[in-house]
Amino acid sequence: MSISSPIATAGIDRDLTPVMRQYRAAKDAHPDALVFFRLGDFYELFYEDALVASRELQLTLTSRDKTRAVPMCGVPFHSAGTYLQRLLRKGYRVALCEQMEDPKTAKTIVRREVTRVLTPGTAVDFSLDASQSQWLAGITAVGSGSSAAVGVAALDLSTGDFRATEFSGPSAWALALDELARMRPAELLYTPGAALGYFTSRATRQGVLRETDSADALPDESVVAEVSGARTELEDWVFSEEYALPLLRQQLRVHSLDGMGLEHHLAASIAAGAIVHYLRATKQGALEHLDILRFYQRSDALELDAVSVRNLELVESLFTAEGPQTTLFWTLDACCTPMGKRLLRAQLLRPMQSPQAIQARLDAVAEAAADLRRREGLRHSMEGILDLERLLGRVSMETAGPREVVALGKTLARLPGLRSAVAEFAAANPSSPWAHFTTGLDILDDLSELIARTLVDEPPVALGEGGAIREGVDDELDAVRSLSSTARQHIAAIEERERERTGIGSLKVRFNTVFGYYIEVTKANSRSVPADYERKQTLVNAERFTTPELKDLEVKILTAQERSAEIERRIFSELRRQLLCNTARIRETSRVVAHIDLLGCFAHLAALRGWVRPQIETSGVLEVLSGRHPVIERRMEEQGLGRFIPNSLLLNSSMASAETAAGSAPGQPDAGPSLLLITGPNMGGKSTYLRQTALLVIMAQCGCFVPAESMRLGLVDRIYTRIGAADNLARGRSTFMVEMTETAAILNTASPRSLVLLDEMGRGTSTYDGLSLAWATVEHLHDAIGCRTLFATHYHELTLLAERLTRLRNVRVTVRESSGGIVFLHTVETGAASKSYGIEVARLAGLPGPVISRAREVLKAHERAEDQQVRETGQTLEAEKRPPSLQMTIFTPLSQRIVDRLEALDVDGLTPREALHLLAELQRELKGTP
Repeated sequence: MSISSPIATAGIDRDLTPVMRQYRAAKDAHPDALVFFRLGDFYELFYEDALVASRELQLTLTSRDKTRAVPMCGVPFHSAGTYLQRLLRKGYRVALCEQMEDPKTAKTIVRREVTRVLTPGTAVDFSLDASQSQWLAGITAVGSGSSAAVGVAALDLSTGDFRATEFSGPSAWALALDELARMRPAELLYTPGAALGYFTSRATRQGVLRETDSADALPDESVVAEVSGARTELEDWVFSEEYALPLLRQQLRVHSLDGMGLEHHLAASIAAGAIVHYLRATKQGALEHLDILRFYQRSDALELDAVSVRNLELVESLFTAEGPQTTLFWTLDACCTPMGKRLLRAQLLRPMQSPQAIQARLDAVAEAAADLRRREGLRHSMEGILDLERLLGRVSMETAGPREVVALGKTLARLPGLRSAVAEFAAANPSSPWAHFTTGLDILDDLSELIARTLVDEPPVALGEGGAIREGVDDELDAVRSLSSTARQHIAAIEERERERTGIGSLKVRFNTVFGYYIEVTKANSRSVPADYERKQTLVNAERFTTPELKDLEVKILTAQERSAEIERRIFSELRRQLLCNTARIRETSRVVAHIDLLGCFAHLAALRGWVRPQIETSGVLEVLSGRHPVIERRMEEQGLGRFIPNSLLLNSSMASAETAAGSAPGQPDAGPSLLLITGPNMGGKSTYLRQTALLVIMAQCGCFVPAESMRLGLVDRIYTRIGAADNLARGRSTFMVEMTETAAILNTASPRSLVLLDEMGRGTSTYDGLSLAWATVEHLHDAIGCRTLFATHYHELTLLAERLTRLRNVRVTVRESSGGIVFLHTVETGAASKSYGIEVARLAGLPGPVISRAREVLKAHERAEDQQVRETGQTLEAEKRPPSLQMTIFTPLSQRIVDRLEALDVDGLTPREALHLLAELQRELKGTP
């Protein structure tokens, strides 16, 4: 990647026209970008670029040179933004080649220069979704193998939000890429030897494997595939410590990065430095708003991996056709400002872990929810507040015109009203959690007044059009404007005065583009002209003259517009400089407004929907009485589908349960199970119950009220989900492989404070294999981890585990049978389901009658065989008193008994006759004969 400035034409085909040589030079400097080449009022594209743009933008393809058939298409300069954004969203890069001088004053071909390279991760146009950040991310590693540290940095250029994190240990790559998958950057920067190059080609992959201690230290290819967005490869030296760190310190204007939390985090610092390099290489402007880098750890918040974010549909629907209405973000989004919307989205992806922070937010929400007048006054005061962060970003990158700055001023002018609305809460209750917002909200009235004094209320789109600066701001500008607007009156006055002075009644002051302004008199009157007249031209019937006064006026009039534009640019540049001197104040105000908006949103939803405050505890409890799924409940209300059926829940981590049981008196109620085994038919509501639990936890740890009668929550450190899977043959991963990979991540990293949701584990393989794995997984979650777990299954054999696992409870989703079929009650109650009703569900789905009938016959035959096997298993277990064998003997009871006898056998003590006798006995047992 390189930037040419200005364009050189050495080595370009001399058969091309001068303009096309300029274009070819620009394209050679940026072969990986579509070159938008400015020709007058249009951006034109040629050759291969024209073919791509014509296809992607639905533009008419023409030809510039009929003899050589050069493909060409273009878009108007003033409306190019829409077309550019469409290309960026498709992953293309665009190089803007601008005219660097006025064609009217250029003596030769107009000089052109690539002024900026637009990429998917550097888009700052207002067509961006206001509710989400546009991340440009970088990834790199320091070290190799299991000792490598992998750094991830991300920047939203439109807002200046710059952050970095780092991972170490054997799973560093997998964790880093999972973070990127959760973040979903628009563009990712990497080097082939350090990051995603490993996945771009087989040759590169083998190179990385040679440099790595173990292939296990590298992430699975499917994890990388989840990292969406464009990928841009940079040279290795960009990610070097010697280059990246000084560049980062220079951008942040600091001598050390330690004050930003980056001490001992070299990989994260280098990744951030690579982003700064990329921004400068693509000429993204002065970047004065990019002055803070924030280091964070994933463990600072409730951890949600990319799989859980997707399964729970927090910010994006699982199925695109359904739209955003299935997401938790859409359900909770009642924010009034773009900053609030982005904060809501960020909070759903990183819910809080601090009980103090959660309680403080719940206190504020409770107070606002209880006061309708003040709450609505608060929300009304935020109307008209535009995107402060992105407006500041455009000012910083010099892409903001007068209208954007006026919009910034009008937004700032709304802040005093917002602070007054917040102050009403503090006035009513001095100890209110809203009180610190009153003092923390800088209303920036000095900047608002500065903008209002400088710019007119309705400025033009572009600064060069003139008329953006108010009268009275600059005396010279006022004089130039006055001269320009009264030029005709000045000329008429000079003409009248000269007629009187010379006595020549036919004297006229005229203008043409060759001679400019001149005085014309007839030949007969040429002897009467004063001595201070200078002859300019002699015609057949007239003479043309000029005077020092007229020449001076001509210069002023002809340069008035240019001078006016120059003065306006100077004043606007000074205004921009003053605004950027207050970047930190504007950014902090934007942050405070976002938090106020989020609290107002949560309070509005709590009051509107009757949600309740969750009780945050230090225990391991998770208790919900009559909880409801927030997304489904809202959709049912909007579609008139009736009332959502609530369900309750009680879970307690094994450590907390043990502590409670040890300290409880006899007869006190049980502290609750750590694992609920959920059985019941498909469509009965098992998956909804699982997702509902996770969403309520996330809402509570975001500081939001929840749809329930009550909720008690011991904070969760991480939520794991294994809900559904899809084959991915392109990546060589089956449904079962996806399922096992996700389950392995849970069993290897979950803690007692985690919440685990497993739905239909083991269905991607054979029945016995799936049942065996599900059985062992339940035991491990119960015995080794002890975390709060919801395990939905169709393996009814697993319900036997409740007899030996003390913190496991069976629950089922209920169904009512009738002569016409079954009715799903969507209620969860204690106990195991007696059957799955799979055939009944298939009948409801429309399977042919003969298929349903045959399925019932086959089912009865299998049930008889299974009943016989289970009875024999139970008799064997009772006889041998070996509860630990329960897992194995359920599947192969007879072979297990033989294995046990063989294990206990003293082979050396057997005589040949005894050995033959034992062998015959075992053979008869296998055949089932006496």
